[in-house]
Amino acid sequence: MSLFKARDWWSTILGDKEEFDQGCLCLANVDNSGNGQDKIIVGSFMGYLRIFSPHPAKTGDGAQAEDLLLEVDLRDPVLQVEVGKFVSGTEMLHLAVLHSRKLCVYSVSGTLGNVEHGNQCQMKLMYEHNLQRTACNMTYGSFGGVKGRDLICIQSMDGMLMVFEQESYAFGRFLPGFLLPGPLAYSSRTDSFLTVSSCQQVESYKYQVLAFATDADKRQETEQQKLGSGKRLVVDWTLNIGEQALDICIVSFNQSASSVFVLGERNFFCLKDNGQIRFMKKLDWSPSCFLPYCSVSEGTINTLIGNHNNMLHIYQDVTLKWATQLPHIPVAVRVGCLHDLKGVIVTLSDDGHLQCSYLGTDPSLFQAPNVQSRELNYDELDVEMKELQKIIKDVNKSQGVWPMTEREDDLNVSVVVSPNFDSVSQATDVEVGTDLVPSVTVKVTLQNRVILQKAKLSVYVQPPLELTCDQFTFQFMTPDLTRTVSFSVYLKRSYTPSELEGNAVVSYSRPTDRNPDGIPRVIQCKFRLPLKLICLPGQPSKTASHKITIDTNKSPVSLLSLFPGFASQSDDDQVNVMGFHFLGGARITVLASKTSQRYRIQSEQFEDLWLITNELILRLQEYFEKQGVKDFACSFSGSIPLQEYFELIDHHFELRINGEKLEELLSERAVQFRAIQRRLLARFKDKTPAPLQHLDTLLDGTYKQVIALADAVEENQGNLFQSFTRLKSATHLVILLIALWQKLSADQVAILEAAFLPLQEDTQELGWEETVDAAISHLLKTCLSKSSKEQALNLNSQLNIPKDTSQLKKHITLLCDRLAKGGRLCLSTDAAAPQTMVMPGGCTTIPESDLEERSVEQDSTELFTNHRHLTAETPRPEVSPLQGVSE
Repeated sequence: MSLFKARDWWSTILGDKEEFDQGCLCLANVDNSGNGQDKIIVGSFMGYLRIFSPHPAKTGDGAQAEDLLLEVDLRDPVLQVEVGKFVSGTEMLHLAVLHSRKLCVYSVSGTLGNVEHGNQCQMKLMYEHNLQRTACNMTYGSFGGVKGRDLICIQSMDGMLMVFEQESYAFGRFLPGFLLPGPLAYSSRTDSFLTVSSCQQVESYKYQVLAFATDADKRQETEQQKLGSGKRLVVDWTLNIGEQALDICIVSFNQSASSVFVLGERNFFCLKDNGQIRFMKKLDWSPSCFLPYCSVSEGTINTLIGNHNNMLHIYQDVTLKWATQLPHIPVAVRVGCLHDLKGVIVTLSDDGHLQCSYLGTDPSLFQAPNVQSRELNYDELDVEMKELQKIIKDVNKSQGVWPMTEREDDLNVSVVVSPNFDSVSQATDVEVGTDLVPSVTVKVTLQNRVILQKAKLSVYVQPPLELTCDQFTFQFMTPDLTRTVSFSVYLKRSYTPSELEGNAVVSYSRPTDRNPDGIPRVIQCKFRLPLKLICLPGQPSKTASHKITIDTNKSPVSLLSLFPGFASQSDDDQVNVMGFHFLGGARITVLASKTSQRYRIQSEQFEDLWLITNELILRLQEYFEKQGVKDFACSFSGSIPLQEYFELIDHHFELRINGEKLEELLSERAVQFRAIQRRLLARFKDKTPAPLQHLDTLLDGTYKQVIALADAVEENQGNLFQSFTRLKSATHLVILLIALWQKLSADQVAILEAAFLPLQEDTQELGWEETVDAAISHLLKTCLSKSSKEQALNLNSQLNIPKDTSQLKKHITLLCDRLAKGGRLCLSTDAAAPQTMVMPGGCTTIPESDLEERSVEQDSTELFTNHRHLTAETPRPEVSPLQGVSE
């Protein structure tokens, strides 16, 4: 910010809500008065033309009535005003006004006032040209070296230069490669027109080349033109400045030299006549206008540059000489002689603030007012501090400014899943081996209570489940509207999803009095898809590689009543056995014990147990809730199948490592392919032919390798995605078994899910292994730590892909061991204190060594052993891994 403000000599506000631009301001002796004093000519986009001759009684006075010489409504927007010798037969100055479709030249004459109202001006139309094309800007000068008169060149919006020799139209030419109009200027020394094209190039066109080029009115190429009649418009020189230009101006030192000044968006250029850069200056702010003029120093040029920070900078070549502050953002700046005061700076803003100022050294310093000192009452301050702390505590308890019920009342979202399949399946492009893949319709209903904006519904299901449409947009312009959308869900690929739960999320904006654009909010509604969408009735299997047993505290329930849609036989002796066949190919068997309160789920693949186990527990809970039983509970008394879980982790990690190697190899082959291409190109460009030396054969072989590696990378990515889905299913199963094993609360299960399932999908940059290892390490360091020594361990803040999975498997095993010894999952601050491990009844320890594991297996020979509650005398609990279910 400048220390000094611009000294206000005279200022006024033009019109009401009028708009102005850089071409709307001009300073000249437009009325040809004998004293040679300049007048201020201003045109507006509203069509008003005003001429001022300021005569302030003292510095800083506002405009008086007699300062306005003329104000006329031309009824068409004024794009640009210029003053020159535009009328033939006289060398007097006339006013040229450019409208969008018309060019008018006026004669302005002044009359002396006989009364206190001062002098007046009269304006007479000398001639006008109606334009066939919409005008953008214009320039004038002695084109072709004519003496005693000025010609006008107008640039149209479609790139045509129209030249007018005063009262007559001369010719029109189209600029080559035109897209958008730029600033236009004329250099009298080189007799050239200069502009900046949309290619961000300064272009120079000779007037003689324009005059003898093909007429713009005859752009269609005829046979005569093909034979050589007429010349093609060729640019004299170009210079790429790399940015759009705001304005362009030509300043002459003398008759032998001139400079072209170009104001860009971030740079200021000075060019020679031939397009070479004389100098350039990088600007640290966004400029709005500029005006170069000759300096008093020999061979230098001063430049006024206004910017959007209300500043006006004065440069001598590239050196900043002065900076002053303006009360507005200037869009046009001129320098003239007003009322015998030379060098007055006239600035105009886009909203009509017209100011005449000069540079001075009046400092604008801010003086802080004196603060009345008073004694502090510390008792009152303590009371106020306690009140503020209470308000902060209440806000933290409420967890938000608005109550949750009010948020949900803005919009009600309900989801209904059809109990039956679609009559015509909506499944398309499926990769499942079965002949027909079913689909089910899901209907989402939205009902608003208030006016809502930009409501967008997004639906998500777990892959490989697919939606026919997952994005919907609504407008709730009035309250109490109901909108319903339907879509279908089906299985797209031949493996099992990790969950059957879907999520419908609605984001919207609620307008308020203070914020008309609305406050963004989000509401979600979860829904559950039927098991039969991905599963069919199957034949029960007597043998399986993987088995788990779920204990309950109630009598066993008939599987036919739990799974009525999956009964393949109605025999009474088969009510306790049921088979399931996933569409992906896996088979699962569920057995209910006749004598004990247990259910066994078995399958050939460990991860396939998850969905059926979870579905069994949910249906048992629903069944006993309908019966009015409130104390139903499930438990798991076997050992946690960590070995099977670790095999899935190793397989997933192996695919990640394989993908990393394939991508590195593909990158090497791509570099090799480009190197061979460069060698071949150099051979082909060589004027003296040389043998290829089997480079073409090497190129073909490398190309085939690149294609094969790309296919391998794509195949590995598909396998990795499928492996991650299986890993998530197994993780869900392990979390469920740990929760049933240790009887964890819902909050503790949520902590486990956040630690084991942090990602919806993993990538090479951020994978499942390193993320889960960091989360589990944090739990072991905080709430499950044994001593303060473990709490002092620093975790690595950067997540990188590990060398192997041994550390992760060790931490998972240690987590289960700490839980078995009474560890408590908690995220509160007091959880960091070391906990005393108390062994609960019915807990199986996780062996930390091979010897301990063997001793556990030797002690576990009895089936369904009743577990004893452990006391201080019992060194180790009895373990009873499941070997079979008594029928």
